[in-house]
Amino acid sequence: MACIKRKELESYLEDVDTFTNPKIQLEQYATSPHIAACMLYTAQTSYGDIENKVVVDFGCGCGILSIGAKLLGAELVIAVDVDAEALAIAKKNIDELELTGIDLIQCDVDTFRFSRQVDTVMMNPPFGTKMKGIDLVFVKRGLEVSAGSVYSLHKTATRGHIIKKVNDWGVKMQVLANLRYNLPQSYKFHKKSTVDIEVDYMRFTNKPVMRHKQPFMY
Repeated sequence: MACIKRKELESYLEDVDTFTNPKIQLEQYATSPHIAACMLYTAQTSYGDIENKVVVDFGCGCGILSIGAKLLGAELVIAVDVDAEALAIAKKNIDELELTGIDLIQCDVDTFRFSRQVDTVMMNPPFGTKMKGIDLVFVKRGLEVSAGSVYSLHKTATRGHIIKKVNDWGVKMQVLANLRYNLPQSYKFHKKSTVDIEVDYMRFTNKPVMRHKQPFMY
């Protein structure tokens, strides 16, 4: 069971600051409090993958998923992003909520290494609009570092391609929900104030969950 209700979680996440200067090359778009709360709450209440777990957030941005995971009782959250400015905002958000047990790491997902596997990866990766295939790079790396599950958002239009890839990898994938991602006007080339994108909330698994008895190290 989750230690707090979904609406309460979403209320906390509404206070999380987002990007002040988003970088288009990194496809930086904020995850809404509603979507973040739904993602995390489903992972916890349906699968028990957050509370008392070691959670990694790849491409953490300003930290909304990391913060939400900690609020749901994660033992340790490791928030990874290549962008120092995003991590600075994430640190400010974490400090304002007076949370502990969230480690911020500036690193590319390809070069980040763990000494052992973690329990859960929770992420909203780049959709692959600017760098083709980057979304699946994130998924594959998540599967490498997780002993349990990888949760991720992807454009619904790419579902067929993702199914083919995970079948090639021998990985199990479930579409947990089909969501409307409300994309705000973030860049100068955006002509509309908001655009709705249809996205899939996916769960990937390739190994049985392993219980960690000793302290986690990385």
